[in-house]
Amino acid sequence: MVTINGVLATLSSAVGDDVVSLGRAGDHAEGAALLGGVLTDPHDFPLLNDAFAIDPVVVDVQPSATVADPVVVVHVVTGAAGGAVFPRTVVRAGAGATAGVVEIVVDADSGLLAGAPTDLMASGAPPAERLVVPVTELSVADGAELAYVSIQALGSATWQLAHQASTIGADATLSSYAVALGGSYARLRTDSALVGESGASSLRAAFFGSDDQMLDFRTLQDHRAPRTTSDLLFMGAVADRSHSVYSGLIRVRRGAVKSDAVQTNHNLVLDEGAHADSVPNLDIEENDVKCSHGSTVGPVDEDQRYYLESRGVEPDRAEQLIVAGFFESIADQVPVPGVRGLVGRTLAARAGVSHG
Repeated sequence: MVTINGVLATLSSAVGDDVVSLGRAGDHAEGAALLGGVLTDPHDFPLLNDAFAIDPVVVDVQPSATVADPVVVVHVVTGAAGGAVFPRTVVRAGAGATAGVVEIVVDADSGLLAGAPTDLMASGAPPAERLVVPVTELSVADGAELAYVSIQALGSATWQLAHQASTIGADATLSSYAVALGGSYARLRTDSALVGESGASSLRAAFFGSDDQMLDFRTLQDHRAPRTTSDLLFMGAVADRSHSVYSGLIRVRRGAVKSDAVQTNHNLVLDEGAHADSVPNLDIEENDVKCSHGSTVGPVDEDQRYYLESRGVEPDRAEQLIVAGFFESIADQVPVPGVRGLVGRTLAARAGVSHG
């Protein structure tokens, strides 16, 4: 599915509605119930999305269905400066289903996706100032497995205020991966609620800030049921005068015994004018749980730099290779195999290294 400035423009499917139902929420039999079914207590910017979303779209994977190829949803932002766009996506994986979804929010003129089609590459026009407020709701029913990848490739003058909310049922698994590349100020809030016993979530993100960008990440790993597991790893680099902020909370509610939660944030600061903040938090209301959190913020490792330079690698090239290596491990964890190459190429290009 492709939307242009929030209006559904293209819909194509190789499978029937008995496997995956795609389209406008307004055309779906349960569309009204699906919208807001996960994000039940919206506030601030999700309320703006509720009010101004033109064509909310639905990806509804039927119970017990196995979808081999991912569903791709592309939200294209284009046009004159001063506009506001409110993409809205609802994904439901029925009980026992297995599927993957790739969601891309891209400025038609950004040129940030390495290897993207030519119609998504930069036109040379000056960046347009816009506001983009995407909201995505992910519902993973009991026993289902959902792999979800979001890629943000907006223009350098665009502000993004994004919200991703998910619920994971009993014995269900959500593997979520976010890539943040563009935007002037780009915020992504990720709320993951583990509501069924033995549910699991894997939350990953990779980001690269440059120029005067501000990249803002806020996460909630909300354990509401016993024996639930969450594993979060956000990794990024900031260069020039860019700034990143990570603020995360692990919450283990009363009754969620034997929960296991991990929260990790690693940041590379590549220039003196760049800055990264990391604020991990714990809120534990139950005994018999395992929770850990940690973060690192620092420059390129001087021992690694010295090792490369002592073998004849130029200083600038040495730093590029170190940054590319930093991102390689996280790029390999993209849960949709067909997207790993795109993510790897794009992160390597941001580091100034060609990717094989």
